[in-house]
Amino acid sequence: MTNHHSVLIVGGGSAGLSVAARLCDHDSNLDVAILEPSDKHYYQPIWTLVGGGVFSREISERNEADYIPSGATWIRDGVASFDPDGRAVTTTSGERITYDQLVVCVGIQLDWVKIKGLDGHLGTNGICSNYRYDTVESTWQFLQAMQSGTALFTFPNTPIKCAGAPQKIMYLADDHLRRRGVRDRCKVVYAAASPGIFGVQHYAEPLKKIVERKGIETHFNRNLVEIRPDAKQAVFADVTGGDELVLDYEMIHVVPPQSAPDVIKQSPLAGEGGWVEVDDFTLQHKRYPNVFSLGDCSSLPASRTGAAIRKQAPVLVENLLAHREGRELLAQYDGYASCPLVTGYGKLILAEFGYGGKVMETFPFDQRKERYSMYALKAYGLPEMYWNGMLRGRM
Repeated sequence: MTNHHSVLIVGGGSAGLSVAARLCDHDSNLDVAILEPSDKHYYQPIWTLVGGGVFSREISERNEADYIPSGATWIRDGVASFDPDGRAVTTTSGERITYDQLVVCVGIQLDWVKIKGLDGHLGTNGICSNYRYDTVESTWQFLQAMQSGTALFTFPNTPIKCAGAPQKIMYLADDHLRRRGVRDRCKVVYAAASPGIFGVQHYAEPLKKIVERKGIETHFNRNLVEIRPDAKQAVFADVTGGDELVLDYEMIHVVPPQSAPDVIKQSPLAGEGGWVEVDDFTLQHKRYPNVFSLGDCSSLPASRTGAAIRKQAPVLVENLLAHREGRELLAQYDGYASCPLVTGYGKLILAEFGYGGKVMETFPFDQRKERYSMYALKAYGLPEMYWNGMLRGRM
């Protein structure tokens, strides 16, 4: 069977729903279809606070059907292949869908299998991760049980969604261990493949001071390559070519290597690194003018966060509509992203920046300082803005 839609959106996550809502709001008669297999939608930024024991994981889950915009067609299926020359995709059930314009936003792939020894052990024996709904609560369980030893936190050598998340849970862990009076019997260690604590120097300086204040041990340029569950050891390669590092742990928070989904890597849409190859500013594909992409699967050299998608979506919609009408694509994305860096319970540094690390702050005060107001924004304000604003195409 072959079906046709004017605009086909592949992926019904943050990016796909935001774009669909804006398109349907612009023209209720526009034939918009969303290709998405999951019947659940997750607000993933809150998983840091779930792992830190602030919320239950259920607060992050809602029904996908409740956020499909009125007028859009929901195709409950996945994508198996892309045929941009034929202006078509094939679904996992074998249906061929053609389109006039295509929006690709299928997220990012979590490559757990690239860590030797991890398979089958995640969520058990001190091995946890906030990067999956089914394991996020194990982080809190292991933190509560910890009496001594090393709490180890990792950061891989690949692009990841929310690059601040690996250290946010580390700061909460430090706070929790202090509250329970066991921090002096525990080590908190950050082993990251990155060369420093944060990529934007404006925020790296205060974060360095927080790490020093909390007595956190750091190992940079270290990429987790193996876990030895029986021995409770983690093996790290030196990304600069030096000797491997083996660290003992009582609990380890694993951030998996991540990449473009295989279905994109294997398609004509892929550029360098396997990402959907789009213009950094217009979000239009560099070789297929009727294809657009945003979010985690795109080649945009911006942080992979929901805040970035919130700024990308209106640019993409404006340019897609211009393309449909034969007009010049004038809307420009400036690389904006936001990273609410939780530095403890009730404390947060709000990092906001664009391409080239340009600081793009919203508030009139120094956002590098830890504030409860920004923590409250993260915990209570941003989720409401997400569910009732961004996914509805209102902000």
